[in-house]
Amino acid sequence: MKFRSVFFEEYEMGNQRITTGRTITEADIILHAGQTGDFHPHHMDEAWCNTQPFGRRIAHGTLVLSIAVGMTADDINPHAMSYGYDRVRFIRPVFIGDTIHVAATVCEKREDPKRPNHGIVVEAVEVRNQEHHVVLACNHLYLVEKDR
Repeated sequence: MKFRSVFFEEYEMGNQRITTGRTITEADIILHAGQTGDFHPHHMDEAWCNTQPFGRRIAHGTLVLSIAVGMTADDINPHAMSYGYDRVRFIRPVFIGDTIHVAATVCEKREDPKRPNHGIVVEAVEVRNQEHHVVLACNHLYLVEKDR
Protein backbone atom coordinates (compact mmCIF):
# COMPACT_ATOMS: atom_id res chain seq x y z
CA MET A 1 0.00 0.00 0.00
CA LYS A 2 1.12 3.48 -0.80
CA PHE A 3 0.30 6.49 1.37
CA ARG A 4 -0.05 9.70 -0.57
CA SER A 5 -1.20 12.85 1.22
CA VAL A 6 -3.18 14.93 -1.26
CA PHE A 7 -5.55 17.75 -0.40
CA PHE A 8 -8.59 18.74 -2.48
CA GLU A 9 -6.74 21.58 -4.20
CA GLU A 10 -4.02 19.21 -5.45
CA TYR A 11 -6.29 16.90 -7.47
CA GLU A 12 -5.99 17.60 -11.19
CA MET A 13 -8.61 16.93 -13.81
CA GLY A 14 -7.62 14.06 -16.09
CA ASN A 15 -5.20 12.41 -13.66
CA GLN A 16 -5.52 8.66 -14.13
CA ARG A 17 -4.68 5.56 -12.15
CA ILE A 18 -4.48 2.17 -13.90
CA THR A 19 -4.28 -1.09 -11.99
CA THR A 20 -2.64 -4.37 -12.83
CA GLY A 21 -4.87 -7.30 -13.83
CA ARG A 22 -6.86 -9.69 -11.66
CA THR A 23 -8.34 -12.97 -12.93
CA ILE A 24 -11.86 -13.87 -11.78
CA THR A 25 -12.06 -17.41 -10.43
CA GLU A 26 -14.81 -19.87 -9.61
CA ALA A 27 -13.82 -19.49 -5.95
CA ASP A 28 -14.51 -15.73 -6.20
CA ILE A 29 -18.03 -16.42 -7.42
CA ILE A 30 -18.75 -19.08 -4.80
CA LEU A 31 -17.45 -16.90 -1.95
CA HIS A 32 -19.43 -13.89 -3.16
CA ALA A 33 -22.61 -15.96 -3.44
CA GLY A 34 -22.12 -17.14 0.13
CA GLN A 35 -21.46 -13.65 1.42
CA THR A 36 -24.44 -12.06 -0.34
CA GLY A 37 -26.94 -14.92 -0.51
CA ASP A 38 -27.17 -14.47 -4.30
CA PHE A 39 -27.24 -18.03 -5.59
CA HIS A 40 -28.95 -17.11 -8.87
CA PRO A 41 -28.40 -19.84 -11.48
CA HIS A 42 -26.60 -17.37 -13.81
CA HIS A 43 -23.73 -17.55 -11.33
CA MET A 44 -24.00 -21.03 -9.85
CA ASP A 45 -25.59 -23.55 -12.25
CA GLU A 46 -23.21 -24.50 -15.05
CA ALA A 47 -25.63 -26.96 -16.68
CA TRP A 48 -28.43 -24.38 -16.75
CA CYS A 49 -26.07 -21.69 -18.06
CA ASN A 50 -25.10 -23.99 -20.95
CA THR A 51 -28.70 -23.60 -22.18
CA GLN A 52 -28.68 -19.80 -21.92
CA PRO A 53 -27.46 -17.12 -24.36
CA PHE A 54 -24.10 -16.54 -22.60
CA GLY A 55 -23.45 -20.30 -22.50
CA ARG A 56 -21.53 -20.22 -19.23
CA ARG A 57 -21.62 -18.85 -15.70
CA ILE A 58 -21.16 -15.13 -15.16
CA ALA A 59 -19.69 -13.27 -12.21
CA HIS A 60 -22.04 -11.21 -10.06
CA GLY A 61 -21.94 -7.54 -11.04
CA THR A 62 -21.47 -6.68 -7.38
CA LEU A 63 -18.51 -9.07 -7.25
CA VAL A 64 -16.85 -7.29 -10.17
CA LEU A 65 -17.54 -3.92 -8.53
CA SER A 66 -16.12 -5.11 -5.20
CA ILE A 67 -12.96 -6.49 -6.77
CA ALA A 68 -12.49 -3.33 -8.86
CA VAL A 69 -12.85 -1.17 -5.74
CA GLY A 70 -10.24 -3.28 -3.99
CA MET A 71 -7.89 -3.07 -6.95
CA THR A 72 -7.83 0.74 -6.69
CA ALA A 73 -7.47 0.78 -2.89
CA ASP A 74 -3.70 0.41 -2.80
CA ASP A 75 -3.34 4.19 -2.89
CA ILE A 76 -4.26 5.53 0.58
CA ASN A 77 -4.85 9.23 1.10
CA PRO A 78 -5.34 10.13 4.80
CA HIS A 79 -7.12 13.34 3.70
CA ALA A 80 -9.83 11.52 1.72
CA MET A 81 -12.50 8.90 2.17
CA SER A 82 -14.89 7.18 -0.18
CA TYR A 83 -18.19 9.06 -0.34
CA GLY A 84 -19.97 6.50 -2.53
CA TYR A 85 -20.56 5.37 -6.08
CA ASP A 86 -22.91 6.83 -8.68
CA ARG A 87 -24.14 5.58 -12.01
CA VAL A 88 -22.91 1.98 -11.60
CA ARG A 89 -23.48 0.06 -14.84
CA PHE A 90 -22.82 -3.62 -15.56
CA ILE A 91 -22.08 -3.32 -19.28
CA ARG A 92 -20.80 -6.76 -20.30
CA PRO A 93 -20.67 -10.10 -18.53
CA VAL A 94 -17.51 -11.22 -16.77
CA PHE A 95 -16.81 -14.94 -16.96
CA ILE A 96 -14.66 -17.30 -14.91
CA GLY A 97 -11.13 -16.90 -16.25
CA ASP A 98 -11.56 -13.31 -17.42
CA THR A 99 -8.86 -10.89 -16.29
CA ILE A 100 -9.99 -7.40 -15.39
CA HIS A 101 -8.11 -4.17 -14.80
CA VAL A 102 -9.32 -0.75 -13.71
CA ALA A 103 -8.74 2.78 -14.94
CA ALA A 104 -9.87 5.63 -12.65
CA THR A 105 -9.74 9.16 -14.05
CA VAL A 106 -10.44 12.40 -12.15
CA CYS A 107 -13.38 13.89 -14.04
CA GLU A 108 -14.90 16.40 -11.61
CA LYS A 109 -14.11 18.53 -8.57
CA ARG A 110 -16.72 20.49 -6.65
CA GLU A 111 -17.31 22.17 -3.35
CA ASP A 112 -19.13 20.23 -0.64
CA PRO A 113 -22.16 22.33 0.33
CA LYS A 114 -22.35 20.67 3.77
CA ARG A 115 -18.68 20.84 4.74
CA PRO A 116 -16.75 24.03 3.92
CA ASN A 117 -13.42 22.36 4.81
CA HIS A 118 -13.92 19.59 2.24
CA GLY A 119 -14.56 19.13 -1.46
CA ILE A 120 -15.84 16.29 -3.61
CA VAL A 121 -13.53 14.65 -6.15
CA VAL A 122 -15.12 12.32 -8.70
CA GLU A 123 -13.26 9.61 -10.58
CA ALA A 124 -14.75 8.00 -13.69
CA VAL A 125 -14.04 4.30 -13.22
CA GLU A 126 -13.86 1.84 -16.10
CA VAL A 127 -13.31 -1.87 -15.57
CA ARG A 128 -12.07 -3.63 -18.70
CA ASN A 129 -11.55 -7.29 -19.51
CA GLN A 130 -8.55 -8.88 -21.23
CA GLU A 131 -10.04 -7.93 -24.62
CA HIS A 132 -10.13 -4.28 -23.50
CA HIS A 133 -13.94 -4.21 -23.47
CA VAL A 134 -15.55 -2.11 -20.74
CA VAL A 135 -17.46 -4.50 -18.47
CA LEU A 136 -18.39 -2.07 -15.69
CA ALA A 137 -18.44 1.70 -15.36
CA CYS A 138 -19.24 4.01 -12.47
CA ASN A 139 -18.31 7.25 -10.77
CA HIS A 140 -16.44 7.04 -7.47
CA LEU A 141 -16.92 10.04 -5.20
CA TYR A 142 -14.34 11.03 -2.60
CA LEU A 143 -14.80 13.46 0.27
CA VAL A 144 -11.42 15.25 0.41
CA GLU A 145 -10.10 17.61 3.06
CA LYS A 146 -9.01 21.07 1.91
CA ASP A 147 -5.58 22.48 2.72
CA ARG A 148 -6.54 25.06 5.32
